[in-house]
Amino acid sequence: MTAIKHALQRDIFTPNDERLLSIVNVCKAGKKKKNCFLCATVTTERPVQVKVVKVKKSDKGDFYKRQIAWALRDLAVVDAKDAIKENPEFDLHFEKIYKWVASSTAEKNAFISCIWKLNQRYLRKKIDFVNVSSQLLEESVPSGENQSVTGGDEEVVDEYQELNAREEQDIEIMMEGCEYAISNAEAFAEKLSRELQVLDGANIQSIMASEKQVNILMKLLDEALKEVDQIELKLSSYEEMLQSVKEQMDQISESNHLIHLSNTNNVKLLSEIEFLVNHMDLAKGHIKALQEGDLASSRGIEACTNAADALLQCMNVALRPGHDLLLAVKQQQQRFSDLRELFARRLASHLNNVFVQQGHDQSSTLAQHSVELTLPNHHPFHRDLLRYAKLMEWLKSTDYGKYEGLTKNYMDYLSRLYEREIKDFFEVAKIKMTGTTKESKKFGLHGSSGKLTGSTSSLNKLSVQSSGNRRSQSSSLLDMGNMSASDLDVADRTKFDKIFEQVLSELEPLCLAEQDFISKFFKLQQHQSMPGTMAEAEDLDGGTLSRQHNCGTPLPVSSEKDMIRQMMIKIFRCIEPELNNLIALGDKIDSFNSLYMLVKMSHHVWTAQNVDPASFLSTTLGNVLVTVKRNFDKCISNQIRQMEEVKISKKSKVGILPFVAEFEEFAGLAESIFKNAERRGDLDKAYTKLIRGVFVNVEKVANESQKTPRDVVMMENFHHIFATLSRLKISCLEAEKKEAKQKYTDHLQSYVIYSLGQPLEKLNHFFEGVEARVAQGIREEEVSYQLAFNKQELRKVIKEYPGKEVKKGLDNLYKKVDKHLCEEENLLQVVWHSMQDEFIRQYKHFEGLIARCYPGSGVTMEFTIQDILDYCSSIAQSH
Repeated sequence: MTAIKHALQRDIFTPNDERLLSIVNVCKAGKKKKNCFLCATVTTERPVQVKVVKVKKSDKGDFYKRQIAWALRDLAVVDAKDAIKENPEFDLHFEKIYKWVASSTAEKNAFISCIWKLNQRYLRKKIDFVNVSSQLLEESVPSGENQSVTGGDEEVVDEYQELNAREEQDIEIMMEGCEYAISNAEAFAEKLSRELQVLDGANIQSIMASEKQVNILMKLLDEALKEVDQIELKLSSYEEMLQSVKEQMDQISESNHLIHLSNTNNVKLLSEIEFLVNHMDLAKGHIKALQEGDLASSRGIEACTNAADALLQCMNVALRPGHDLLLAVKQQQQRFSDLRELFARRLASHLNNVFVQQGHDQSSTLAQHSVELTLPNHHPFHRDLLRYAKLMEWLKSTDYGKYEGLTKNYMDYLSRLYEREIKDFFEVAKIKMTGTTKESKKFGLHGSSGKLTGSTSSLNKLSVQSSGNRRSQSSSLLDMGNMSASDLDVADRTKFDKIFEQVLSELEPLCLAEQDFISKFFKLQQHQSMPGTMAEAEDLDGGTLSRQHNCGTPLPVSSEKDMIRQMMIKIFRCIEPELNNLIALGDKIDSFNSLYMLVKMSHHVWTAQNVDPASFLSTTLGNVLVTVKRNFDKCISNQIRQMEEVKISKKSKVGILPFVAEFEEFAGLAESIFKNAERRGDLDKAYTKLIRGVFVNVEKVANESQKTPRDVVMMENFHHIFATLSRLKISCLEAEKKEAKQKYTDHLQSYVIYSLGQPLEKLNHFFEGVEARVAQGIREEEVSYQLAFNKQELRKVIKEYPGKEVKKGLDNLYKKVDKHLCEEENLLQVVWHSMQDEFIRQYKHFEGLIARCYPGSGVTMEFTIQDILDYCSSIAQSH
């Protein structure tokens, strides 16, 4: 086995820088026995790698080859099968279980022992050794503490070691001194034995010589021990003396500790008493102010505010542990609670009286505002109440129930006051819009909804007066309610625009001032809140604030924002219905008023959202803007519907259609209203819908026209549309402008060709025959040889159209065109000039055919191009 081990080391492991530590001859269990060797190796270089290598003898020769290697760290379990009885079988658990049978139990035990040592030395992960004798593992432990596992392995496993260089050198020197060592080994051995005996004798003599020195050393040690005993006795006596001193010092230290502890306790007690006196003592002046202070005067309010703040500080002082158990502290806290309750009742009662008085005082000033379109100013009332803002903040933090009650009472009183003011304000606005006067009942306008009752007859009267100015063409267009948009002049619309702007301008500062006051007076944060609706204020009508803490604690920030919004909805709940009623009235007076309202309302919504997008004003105006936009869309839809319903007279010429003229009026008005407006996109969308409706219905009417030719209807109306769009320069309708121009041009050409027809009818038929022969393949210069198209036939046809007949035909054509065209669009000269050009084109065409087909014949028309120009000019001037 030793020879095999050395051979494996030399041939397999030394080239790979590995050392072979243990080897076992094995075969696989349960199969045909094919012997191989399991080798435990370590690398000679660091870091050391430990492996189990399977080596097998080659089938082709006597050399060995490395078959497979496992890292020892991958070994999980070593199973020796039986720890008591000798059994050569064992298992190694790598990624799978390998079962082996060793050639002998001794080899197996030696290999397992080596694996155990390597595991102890190199691996952090410990391998489980199952069914291994504990005695085997104990014997494998190194005898020395510092002896390495590798060293132990070398002593146990390595039975043979090669001589190093120095050992070889020493043996060579010794053998050179005895040249006969090789020839006579016995003599060499005898010489070595003699030299060894000499060395042993020298060692014995050396030992005997050192015995005397040992005895002297022992005596010196005995004397040293005696000196040590004497020193220990002295140290013991000193220790006893120091022990008594220590006890006395301990007593003094304990006494000093007690004195220090007493002083510390006195200082702490004094600090606690000073803390309670400084923080829980309320001045007599503050107590008197809370009990009897004047809440009507500025000086009294200031004194009460200071006293309330001092009381709040005393009540909110952070007591230290144990303070609440003191009787004096409990009594003082009870006294503070009574003062707080008393002052809270006084404050709430006084403010309620202020709210009631404000309602009476403000009502007395309504009469002077009733004839003017202005809202009463609440600034003096807000200014007086803001003196109590700090007291309201105190009440909110100390008694939320009374704070909530004041909030409800304020909303109740102010909502009734604002409702009267706002309704009267809107009644005045309606009177100014309709032009009616004050009747026996308030302005002839009644009901909380603000609907018109007494002014219906006035509207009917106004409608009758305006009907005289209505154009006959627009009798069927834009008939909305009792009035038409075309019945009112620019002054009436401007008047409505100013009134509507004044209404919004009065409401905006009123709402903003009230919201700002609520935020300051009730100490509520008003920004970054989500928009609300009227539905959220339903609980307010029932007397409870929604989303509040029932426990009386202050609301969080988000709930405070909601509270401001709900209070504004309750106080100004009539604004949105009144605005909607005013918008309905304006739309009834003139549907085009929706344009003014859309622009004004959009601007005010934009302004309000820039100030605070979540404010009540922004939300309310935004809701009303939806209604205005809906009315605007309805106005556009009605115009399109009335375009579709328009009927034309069968006895008179059509001319410019009513809805074309109305579109011009609408576009001109809209451009003046929407200049630099925020809602330009809505107008552009409306333009697109209207212009499509105009195009479709112009074509529809042209198809149905009996008196006026279709091309004339299309030409005149699309010319009017093109002129309108060119003048107004509406950017979103550029494509429609080009389309209108194209339609106008196409139908002008079509009408010219249709009306002009064939003024030289027989001559035209003659040349059509000539062109037909050329098309059949006859050369142009040979056409004159055709019997039906010879020179004589040509001269015969030309003689039938002298200049006099041509002029007569053109004069009749001019009269016919003049009869078709309307005077409004003034297209007669344009059409006549186009007909002149078309006639000249036909003349040139005939002249060209004569020159090509009848060359050198001398045949010409009996009138010239100049004659045609003179005829047309003469006819146009005569008419």
